[in-house]
Amino acid sequence: MKYALIAAGQGSRLVSEGVRVPKPLVKVGGVPLLARLFDAFIRNDAESVCIIINEEMQEVREFLHRTSLPIPLEMVVKSTPDSFRSFCELVPYLQGAEKFCLTTVDPICVPAEFDAYIHAFVNDDACDALMAVTDYIDDERPLYVRTDGQLRVTGYANEAYPGARYVSGGIYCMNRQVLALLQDAIKAGVCRMRGFQQYLVDAGLRVQAYPFSKIIDIDHAEDIRKAELFITERGEA
Repeated sequence: MKYALIAAGQGSRLVSEGVRVPKPLVKVGGVPLLARLFDAFIRNDAESVCIIINEEMQEVREFLHRTSLPIPLEMVVKSTPDSFRSFCELVPYLQGAEKFCLTTVDPICVPAEFDAYIHAFVNDDACDALMAVTDYIDDERPLYVRTDGQLRVTGYANEAYPGARYVSGGIYCMNRQVLALLQDAIKAGVCRMRGFQQYLVDAGLRVQAYPFSKIIDIDHAEDIRKAELFITERGEA
């Protein structure tokens, strides 16, 4: 399976709070976020990895040039306005893939849960998209995920609603049917990742939610401390 990684954000909140390294190189438990993800991809039979970084990330570019992986690593250097446009820039490297995993650079989760998530998608040929979700909500602007009793995604919401349980974890497993809808989505005016996820549901694709016990996004300096405490509690530090 192919893996795609969005690492093009500015990390402005981290910078404003005194973090002096680009977000992709922030260390949790002594390991840069990028290295954590590469380890997870290789552990789960990656055939290739593509990554997008912004044009100001010289340190990240140098880190990637120094990184030696046993699989092809494709790098796109381009500043984009949002994660959806970053995803679009990576699509040429995903063509031909039956299935792929797309993730942002900063989710911290239990490695065994990530492995089980990838395994579940690889072995489910009826599922077009398997979205990582969590009931741990610690985000300023979470995307709430509506599901039915079988965890099929029925829609998304920007605000909490009665009975709301899950939010998006920023990790997406998708298949070639999703890529086939991308240009139609753009023509329809979709311009955000949130909108694209809703577009897939509206188009009738089978979109399922996969619950993780906890996913921590590194958006603030305090999140680094939370993530390190989390992995220490899980015995992974």
